[in-house]
Amino acid sequence: MYYDLHIHSALSPCSDDDMTLNNIVNMSFIKGLDLIAITDHNSVKQLSCLPTVAQGKVKFVYGVEIQSREEVHILAYFLPETELAPIQQFLDYYLIEEPNDEDYFGHQYIFNDQDEIIGSESRLLIVSIDLSLTDIIKAIHQFQGIAILAHALSKRYSVMHNMLTIDPTWDFDGIEVTNKEEQEKLLVMFPFLKNYMWFFNSDAHSLVDINEPLYQLEWEDFYQLWRKRYG
Repeated sequence: MYYDLHIHSALSPCSDDDMTLNNIVNMSFIKGLDLIAITDHNSVKQLSCLPTVAQGKVKFVYGVEIQSREEVHILAYFLPETELAPIQQFLDYYLIEEPNDEDYFGHQYIFNDQDEIIGSESRLLIVSIDLSLTDIIKAIHQFQGIAILAHALSKRYSVMHNMLTIDPTWDFDGIEVTNKEEQEKLLVMFPFLKNYMWFFNSDAHSLVDINEPLYQLEWEDFYQLWRKRYG
């Protein structure tokens, strides 16, 4: 399956306002992707209509990109049967309160399945939640999700930029990089990473940046991450 498991909707203030559910799904379908995840910053409020919009076009898993106290980004993926409300309650509880300045950061829109704006998030989402990296990974597992170290080498909010290392005792499930070159560099530094599943995602904040059909995974291999952890 061709995939892109790191796409931001217009709920993320750093994304374009036309990153609606239908636009994301339709662009992914047009590009030939089979599996996607919408991974907004510190919120799953955009995801309730995703099953309706995605039906018959692309497969999906639920996702969210969580920022730790160390300013490290962790991607959390949840199977489509997962109840979203408890996850949102958890994120709401630990989100560090700061109002969103739409003129500076951008809008944080919530859409229905017709791409109509039905709300917006008033609190700024591109901040940390008040938990450490390891505590976030534990919480993801408590919600029966899998935890992926996001853009592990390449960005300001990467684990290598802010932690300067990758420790297997953190109990993460996989690792995301931008390209094969980054993967090779990390494997030289941390040979134990050869035992983990790797993801090559776009981190798209605009429609044009969604992955082309370049990277493939087998659903059974992906699903094995849940089976391995939860049986």
